[in-house]
Amino acid sequence: MRRRPLLVAALPLLLSACAMAPQPAPESSLSVPAAWRTESTDAATVDRDWWRAFGDPVLDGLVRRALDNNGDLRIARARLQEYQARIRVADSARLPALNLSLGPTRARAIGPFGEPVETTSVVGAVQASYELDLFGRVAGSVAAARFESLSQEAALDATALAVAANTASSYLTLLGLDAQLALARATLESRERSFELARHQFEVGYSSRLEMSQAEAELHATAATVPQLERQIALQEQALNLLLGASPGPVARGADLMALREPRPAPGLPSELLRRRPDIAQAERLVAASDASLAVARDALLPSIRLTASLGAQGHSLSQLLRSPTELWSIGGSVLAPLFDAGRLRAQAEIAGTVRDRAVFTYESVVRTAFAETENALASIEGLHRQLVEAEARRVAANEVLRVAGNRYRNGYASYLEELDAQRTAFTADLNALQLRASLLAAHVDLYRALGGGWRPAP
Repeated sequence: MRRRPLLVAALPLLLSACAMAPQPAPESSLSVPAAWRTESTDAATVDRDWWRAFGDPVLDGLVRRALDNNGDLRIARARLQEYQARIRVADSARLPALNLSLGPTRARAIGPFGEPVETTSVVGAVQASYELDLFGRVAGSVAAARFESLSQEAALDATALAVAANTASSYLTLLGLDAQLALARATLESRERSFELARHQFEVGYSSRLEMSQAEAELHATAATVPQLERQIALQEQALNLLLGASPGPVARGADLMALREPRPAPGLPSELLRRRPDIAQAERLVAASDASLAVARDALLPSIRLTASLGAQGHSLSQLLRSPTELWSIGGSVLAPLFDAGRLRAQAEIAGTVRDRAVFTYESVVRTAFAETENALASIEGLHRQLVEAEARRVAANEVLRVAGNRYRNGYASYLEELDAQRTAFTADLNALQLRASLLAAHVDLYRALGGGWRPAP
């Protein structure tokens, strides 16, 4: 009867010996800018289904297919289910554990008079055990599991955003290649007419073989761009099919490149980005999960108290066990406190602290990356807008030069070299304008991606 008071009296000594000073979080050097460096006059909100802003129903369908069938998204959904099950595993420690046992035994022993005695017995019992969560270790484990599950929800949203953005970018690239291929084929037809004219003028003696050879060389140079663009289109279609989770094959097109609307999302304030991007939410929740895991690691240094009880019966046979059993029961408790483990538990707590610190540093890195990506997208849109204005002006001027040079050559006022130079300049100007148009639309996709694509955290 004296053991219990001694144990209660020794408990404060065990707590003081096992207590560990809190490990403070590292100081943060993260600062949120007050405004973006690149000014934006856009006023449209960032919708969750932001890809609809381009005005192409085919693009809408492709993004939906990708969100339903993409392999990375399926993996992310399965991972989320795993972490949701981990919550139930951690939460199960809040309740008692019940076990049923049934054990038949046949034994032979020496009796009191030296003769062998054989006995048969059957024991059935229900055992219960329960750990008192006095120091919050179980609650901390549940909290860590919940934060990890929430981080996987944010990771799923981040993957969905990446899949949608990659699908839209891939589709816009495909439309850009289609436009370049149409331009190359139209230019090829023009080169064929120029070559026929140069050959006819050579045959009638009006021009030299040099001009005909120059026209032929330009014809083959333009013709070589057609299979090159066709190859790029085929490769782009396969890349898009991978995002869609589809087999290799052609990809449907909707509106052409020039018919797409140019969306104008509003970037908002930099501080809004912290609550809109799913990767930032994921990093934030991982900080909370690692902090809860650190508390659990510290609690492992404290004593644990476990209560046990069993209720059973014994009989010489199964029928006797059911009819007139001998009742058996037991109840007890135990206190387990670490006294010496060569520093293992303290080292594990230090490891949990470094994991928490890394999570903080990762969060800061993710936030800085988000700010940089948004600034880059805004700067790209502004710069590409200005470039496209100049490229369109150059395209108009170059095609006017080509028209005048063609008239002069056909009327005998200029050499073919002048028209050839005008053809090359016009083709380059047209191609550059198309590429800039595709790059500008892709920059808007990058901005949507940087802004979080309209994602909002679930309540």
